Amino acid sequence: MAGRIKKLLAAAAVAGSVLAAPAARAEDCGKGPDGFHEWLAGFRQIAARDGVSEASFEAALGGVSYDTSVGAHDRGVVMLGHNFEAFAAAHVTPGIVSRGKALLAKNAATLSAIEQRFGVPGAILVAIWGLETSFGGDNGSYPTFAALATLAWDCRRADRFRAELIDALTLVEKGVWPNPKSLRGAWAGEIGQTQLMPSAIMMFATTPDGAGTADVVHNSGDALASTAAFLAAHGWQRGAGWNEGEPNFPAILQWNASPVYAKTIALFGDRLAGR
Repeated sequence: MAGRIKKLLAAAAVAGSVLAAPAARAEDCGKGPDGFHEWLAGFRQIAARDGVSEASFEAALGGVSYDTSVGAHDRGVVMLGHNFEAFAAAHVTPGIVSRGKALLAKNAATLSAIEQRFGVPGAILVAIWGLETSFGGDNGSYPTFAALATLAWDCRRADRFRAELIDALTLVEKGVWPNPKSLRGAWAGEIGQTQLMPSAIMMFATTPDGAGTADVVHNSGDALASTAAFLAAHGWQRGAGWNEGEPNFPAILQWNASPVYAKTIALFGDRLAGR
């Protein structure tokens, strides 16, 4: 559930800041299911030019239909307000802090290895893990490829999600997701225990020690290491503070552009670190 809350909080900022490319032409996108299958048939050729085989495309998108619930979510996105105190009180509860501390202790060796490698403390990683998916308990139930294809067809943010869909198909082509139809995540295409977009998985997915193939869906250590890699690539400074006004707060804002959500991550990290 937390991953979906994140999208609601950040959607307005994301829509304005992420898109640098021109919007898709009206005839190449829509606002509902009409025209979706025709567009998808044409997109197959675009994917092929990007190195996606017919077999991978069919495995991921064969028989996929427009998901009206995803379209409704995207069009219904609104800001949830600017009340940090209320949002934080609802999401950084004594119960979730207690669970977070227990997982911090349980995963101490893994988190220590990740911090040595990337400089990101376990408290921040566990805070993100908890807020995004309740520590892997709710990674999302939306079929990922149907969600990405729906958003790639929708005129609202077509260019962004077409790029994400190509990245997701490329991961299928590389064998990262051998059963793409079974992949589930958030309605906006975020995947795994810390809710990474396909583009972020392409760039940052890793294991705690950097060996082997990362599985951000089933392996919590891989999800946490990949999150640390994201933060490190976005300016995280080893040993520096992470609250608003401190050197690492901008990196948290790169994770989520909503100041309310970013401050909640920082607060949760404080609680887990005993601050």
